[in-house]
Amino acid sequence: MNLFCELTCSPRQSQFLNVTETEEYVDPVTHENKTNVKELQYYVGESFANAMYNACRDVEAPSSNDKALGLLCGKEAAACNATNWIEYMFNKDNGQAPFTITSVFSDLPAHGMEPMNNATKGCAEPVDEVTGPCSCQDCSAVCGPRPQPPPPPVPWRIWGLDAMFIIMWATYMAFLLLFFGAVFAVWCYRKRYFVSEYTPIDSSIAFPINVSDTGAASCCDPLGAAFEGCLRRLFTRWGSFCVRNPSCVVFSSLAFIAACSSGLVFMRVTTSPVDLWSAPSSQARLEKEYFDTHFGPFFRTEQLIIQAPHTDVHIYQPYPSGSDVPFGPPLDKGILHQVLDLQTAIEHITASYNNETVTLQDICLAPLSPYNENCTVLSVLNYFQNSHSVLDHAIGDDFFIYADYHTHLLYCVRAPASLNDTSVLHDPCLGTFGGPVFPWLVLGGYDDQNYNNATALVMTFPVNNYYNDTEKLQRALAWEREFINFVKNYKNPNLTISFTAERSIEDELNRESESDIATVVTSYAVMFLYISLALGHIRSCSRLLVDSKVSLGIAGIFIVLSSVACSLGIFSYVGVPLTLIVIEVIPFLVLAVGVDNIFILVQTYQRDERLQGETLDQQLGRVLGDVAPSMFLSSFSETVAFFLGALSVMPAVHTFSLFAGMAVLIDFLLQITCFVSLLGLDAKRQENNRLDILCCVRGEDGTGLQASESCLFRFFRDAYSPLLLKAWMRPIVMAVFVGVLSFSIAVLNKVEIGLDQSLSMPEDSYVTDYFRSLSQFLHAGPPVYFVVEEGLDYRSLEGQNLVCGGMGCNNDSLVQQLFDAAELDAYTRIGFAPSSWIDDYFDWVKPQSSCCRVHSGSGQFCNASVADPGCIRCRPLTPEGKQRPQGGDFMKFLPMFLSDNPNPKCGKGGHAA
Repeated sequence: MNLFCELTCSPRQSQFLNVTETEEYVDPVTHENKTNVKELQYYVGESFANAMYNACRDVEAPSSNDKALGLLCGKEAAACNATNWIEYMFNKDNGQAPFTITSVFSDLPAHGMEPMNNATKGCAEPVDEVTGPCSCQDCSAVCGPRPQPPPPPVPWRIWGLDAMFIIMWATYMAFLLLFFGAVFAVWCYRKRYFVSEYTPIDSSIAFPINVSDTGAASCCDPLGAAFEGCLRRLFTRWGSFCVRNPSCVVFSSLAFIAACSSGLVFMRVTTSPVDLWSAPSSQARLEKEYFDTHFGPFFRTEQLIIQAPHTDVHIYQPYPSGSDVPFGPPLDKGILHQVLDLQTAIEHITASYNNETVTLQDICLAPLSPYNENCTVLSVLNYFQNSHSVLDHAIGDDFFIYADYHTHLLYCVRAPASLNDTSVLHDPCLGTFGGPVFPWLVLGGYDDQNYNNATALVMTFPVNNYYNDTEKLQRALAWEREFINFVKNYKNPNLTISFTAERSIEDELNRESESDIATVVTSYAVMFLYISLALGHIRSCSRLLVDSKVSLGIAGIFIVLSSVACSLGIFSYVGVPLTLIVIEVIPFLVLAVGVDNIFILVQTYQRDERLQGETLDQQLGRVLGDVAPSMFLSSFSETVAFFLGALSVMPAVHTFSLFAGMAVLIDFLLQITCFVSLLGLDAKRQENNRLDILCCVRGEDGTGLQASESCLFRFFRDAYSPLLLKAWMRPIVMAVFVGVLSFSIAVLNKVEIGLDQSLSMPEDSYVTDYFRSLSQFLHAGPPVYFVVEEGLDYRSLEGQNLVCGGMGCNNDSLVQQLFDAAELDAYTRIGFAPSSWIDDYFDWVKPQSSCCRVHSGSGQFCNASVADPGCIRCRPLTPEGKQRPQGGDFMKFLPMFLSDNPNPKCGKGGHAA
C-alpha cells in the first residue's frame, strides 16, 4: 500500500515525483481551463522495491491457483522481479494505470530527487497489533521445514541384476544339480543289479530298494478307502435307480428347473461401475455416500477432446517486438470458429422425455443462477465469451496487427479471472457463466506450461446430478443420449473428436452384453455339434442315424443352460442383483465343466463291457459308481472354491462367485440325475436300433452295442502315456515344470495391481478412443474434495484454526496440510493448492473489503455492486472489527456470504460454491 499511498497523497510528493508531461483540459462542471498530468517520473528506492517484492512473491491467487505476481507482472511469476513488476503496474497499456508513470530505481538521490524509500514489513512480520503476519501459503518464511516425500524404494538388486531373477535362477540351478544327481545315482544303482530295464529280474539277486516298504497301510488309508467305497456303492444304487425310473427322475428334474428358473421374473441387473467395483462397506463408497447425501452427487460430465490433424502449427509475431510464439494446430482461428460452431450446436441439442422437451439449459450447471442463467461450458472459446465477433476482434492498421485473438489468448491462460486483458483489445477473460476457465482444463497436449503449444482442445459440459430424484435424472439421461447420437453422427473433415458422456460406460457395458448374446449362442451351437459328433461312435453309414448322439447332445446342452438359469433364479428370489459379468462368463464356465463330465460319463460307458447276466440299469449304475466319485469331488471342490470367492468384498467378484458356485453345483446334480436317466433311454434306443431324435422309427438291424475305443483314446494310451513314462522323459518333464515355475515366481512381483477401466470396454467402442485421448492429452485429473464431518465448532477460534489456511491459522491446519501436499504433487498427485470456503468467507467479511455491507435502515444485505449511500460495512473498522468473526457474528453473516454472487468489486461471493 505504501507504493500507491505515497504516489497519491503523500505530503512529500515533490521529493520523489517529477511531472514530465501535462495537458490542458476544460472542466465540464466549472468550464474552467485546468492542467492534467499526462506523464510523470516516480523515484522509488531500490531497497524498498526489493523488500516489497520479497514480501509478496509467495502470495497465492486463489482464482488461478498460481502466484499472484503472475497476474500483476504481465508475465509468468517465475520471470517476475521487483523492477518489471512495478514497471508493469505503472504502464498505461495494462488497462489499469490512468497515465504513464516511469519508475526510476535508486537508493541514492538523483537529479535533485530523493527516492521514496519507506520502511516495509516482511511477510513474516505483523502489520499491527490486530493484523498478524501472512499465512504459510503466502509466505514461505512463516512455514517451518516443508515435509519431504519418502525416497522411492531402492530396487532390490544382487550384482546389479534383479534380485528375484538371481534368487530363482540360483534356486533352479541348485534344484537341477540335486535332482539330476539323484536321478543319476538311482540309474547307477539300478545298472548294478539289472542288465536292462526290460529284462526279468534275477530272483537270486537281492533287491533292497523297497525293503522299507512292508506293505502296511497308513492310518489314513482305511478311512479313504471306506469313503471311496461308500461313494461308489451310493452312486451305483443311484445310477441303477435313475435308469430304471427315467420318467420320475426327468419329471422331477424339470419341475426343479422350472421352480428355480421362475425366480428370473425378479431379476435385477447392475450396470453401474460404482456398484460393480466398489464394496458398499468400503471407505471410498462410504465417503461418496456421505458426500452425496450432504452436498448432492458430483456433476455429470459430458466431454469432448478435439484435434485438428490436417492443420499445421502457425507462428504468431507479437507487435511491436518480442520473440515468435508457436501456436498448436487446434488454436488456428479457422479451427476455433469450427469448434465454436460445434459447441453452439451441442448447446442447442434437444431431447424428449415424457412428452416434454429437455434442453441443456434445463439440466446444466449454472453456478450463479438465477442472476446468471448461462450454462457452465469449460472451453477455450469461453475466453472469447463464446462469440465469433470477439474471436475476430483485432486492432491494427493497414500494416500491422497490434492485438488479436493470439494476444488475448496468451493473456487469458495466465489470468483466467481477468475482466480486462490489458491489451488494446480490453476484452474480458472470464467465462459467460461468471467463472474463470483454467487453461489446464480446456487445453491438452502442451509441454510444461506453454499452453500455446496445445495439440488438443478439451470441451466439458457439467450437468447437474441428482440424488434419489429419478425423474430429474431421467431427463439428464435423455439429453445425454441425444448428445451421444449427435456427436457420433457429426462430420467435419478438419476435426477428430473423442468424446464421452456420464452414461457412456454403462451404455457400452450394456451394448457389449447384447452383442455377446450371439457369441454365447454360437459357442453353444458349436459345442452341441461337437458333442453330437464326438459322443456318437458311428460304425457305418447305414447306422448313422442310430449311432449318433444328437438328442443326448441336446440334453447335455439343455442341462448346462438349465443349471445357469437355476442359479440366476435362486439368487434373484433372494434379491441378489446380477452383473453383466455373470451373464457373460458363467454360461461358458458351466459349459466347460458340464461338457467335461458328460464326456467322462458317456465314454466310460461306451468303453465298458456288460458283464455276464448284467442288465442295462446295473451296468450304468456300475459305470456311474466308477466315475461319479471323481465327478463329485471335482465339482465339490469347484463349488467350494467359488463360494470361498464370494467372501470378496468387491461386488462384481462376490456376485460372480455366488452364481458360479451354485451353477456348478446344480449342473452336477442334474448330470447325475436327469442326464443318467436320459443316457439310459438313449442306450435302450440304440439297442433297439431306433433312430436318433426320431425314436419311433426303427433303423437297420445291427450287432448290438459293443465296447469301442476312440482314436484319441488310443493315441493317449498307446503313444502319449508310454512316451511320458519313459525313464529319460520323466526327469526332463520335471525339470521343465520347475523351470517354468521358477520363472513365474521371479516375475510375480512385476504384476501391476489395478483395474484399467478401458479394459472393460469393447474394442470398437467410442469410449475406448476417448480413454486413449484422455491419457494422451489431458493434464488434469478428477477434482478432490476434503469434507469435514459434523462436530467441528466453526464459531470458535480454535475450530477455525484447525481448518483455515490464512493469517493466524495453525501451521498444521487442514488447508495448510493440503497446501503442503500440493507442493509435493509428484508424490501426492494433488496438482494445485486447495480452495477453502472458510478463508474466502474471512476475506469477504473483513471491513477492509467492500464485500460485506448491510443497509443501515432495513438491515438487508447489500451486494458490492449496489451504489447506495445507506449501505454500510457489516463490521466496523476497529481492531475488534478487523478480527475474524466468532460466535454469533460468524453465523450472522454466513447466509449473506452464501447468497452473494462474485462480481468485479468483490470476487469472494460464496453463492458459486
